Parts: sequence; C-alpha cells; structure tokens
Amino acid sequence: MKRFARPRTGAAAVVSVLSLALVTGCSDSGSGSGSDDKGSGKDSAAAAKPLSDSELGKLIITAADAKGFKVSPADKADAFADSKKDVKVVDEKCAPLAYVLTGFAPGDSVSYVNRMAQEDPAAKASASPTKDMEDMSPEELEKALGSVTDALGSTMTIVSLSSYEGDGAKETMSSVSEAIEGCGGGFTATGKDGPQKFSKVAGEKASGNGDESVAFATTADAEGSPLTVHAEVARHGNTVATYYSLSLAALAGDGKAAAYSVPAALIEAQTAKLG
Repeated sequence: MKRFARPRTGAAAVVSVLSLALVTGCSDSGSGSGSDDKGSGKDSAAAAKPLSDSELGKLIITAADAKGFKVSPADKADAFADSKKDVKVVDEKCAPLAYVLTGFAPGDSVSYVNRMAQEDPAAKASASPTKDMEDMSPEELEKALGSVTDALGSTMTIVSLSSYEGDGAKETMSSVSEAIEGCGGGFTATGKDGPQKFSKVAGEKASGNGDESVAFATTADAEGSPLTVHAEVARHGNTVATYYSLSLAALAGDGKAAAYSVPAALIEAQTAKLG
C-alpha cells in the first residue's frame, strides 16, 4: 500500500487492509475556466464581519446535508503539522497550495473549521455480509467482494471553511490562482514527518459556485509512485470553502482506478449550506 502525507483519515474502518493518509488540495481553474467575481449582494465582503469558529461550525456540512456521505471531524492527531506555521515551503508563492494540501486555511484567516467527508459505500452497495467467506455461496461471495470494491472506489474529501477580514478572502483567492500559475512544476512542503513532494500542479475546470471558484489537480509522490489528487476553492463573500479529494482506489495502487474529481454533490451541499 502507498503511504501518503498526513493527516490520516482512518480509512481502515472502510477496509482493514487500507492505510489512508490524506493531504488536501487547493486550486486554480487553469485557462480561466473558474467563475469570475460575480458582484452579488454577498460580495460586500470588505464590510462584512468575519465569522467565528463556532459560526463556521454551524455552516459547514453535516451528514444530514450531504446525502450519500459520511461526515466527521478531520483527525487532528495525525496532522501533517501541529500548526500552520510549522508547514514549511521553500518557494513562498506556493505556500497557499501547501496550506490547503496539508489541512490548513489557504490565507491569513480569522477562523477555520474542517470536516472529513467520505462517500458511503452502503449508499451504493448491499449491507455487509454476516457470514464468513468460507460459508458463502458463489453469489454471496461476489456481492461481498463487490462491497469491498465499492469501498475502495469511494472518495475521501476534506471540506474546510475559513473566514477573513476586509478583502482577505479575495486576496486569498488571488494568491491561490497565482500559485497555480507559478507552481506548475511542483513544490515541496515539510511538516513534522519530513518533506512531501508535489511534482506537478495543473488547473482544472471549477464548478462555478460561490462568488468565484478555482480548481486544480496535483501529482504527489506516494512511496515513489505518482498519485493525482483534486481540489476546488470557492469564495462566498468573506468565507472561503476548500475541497480536497483523494480516491481510495488510487491510493491503494489500483492502476485501473477510474478517473475522479471532487464530488459535485458535496460542493453543491456545502454551497447550499452557505446560502
């Protein structure tokens, strides 16, 4: 199994043989495919009061909001770094990407909360079998193996919200976009377990949600093998939402793992919660 940079997600609960370590990712829309500043009523961000951690906690998605996903607090015990200031990036312009990829707010936020959202295999597979494998009929064994395949094919996503003073949210979005432009050749972030190398960053088409949004894919080194992960960052007034997704099948080294992206349903659920 491949080992990826922290924080770990506890994916062993999904499949006991899988040890998942999830970093997070932030993004740009590449060739201008993200949404522009829409100038909505919400866009009086500079005049809006930043939200507190507790206020953000009421706005971040729950399992009730995101049907088909299990939602829980992200595990802080195995974090990439104990604090944002402990994340070291040689090239400062790439730091906003490194912060999101390691579970922290992309900019200088007043407050920050995050959650781990995992596609629920039970939503698309039958209930787990109660029989031992040796006692199963061929049909029951096929169903059981199908459930494991569904679990490995699911996606884990770190969803975060951060709130900013003044034009901080807009400036954060600009710094993320500029990082994508300038860090296409990759960068290295160092935390308490040592360096994590990202060899490539490429812009992707964003969802268009929020007042502006950007998306990207990055290729990380997972025990010497390339592993591509996806992310989106969206601004809603003076609040920034980030989404970083990793396929369990890709992490497990399945060369035939299907292409994936940040789940659109998850973005839509969080967008609706933000109003």
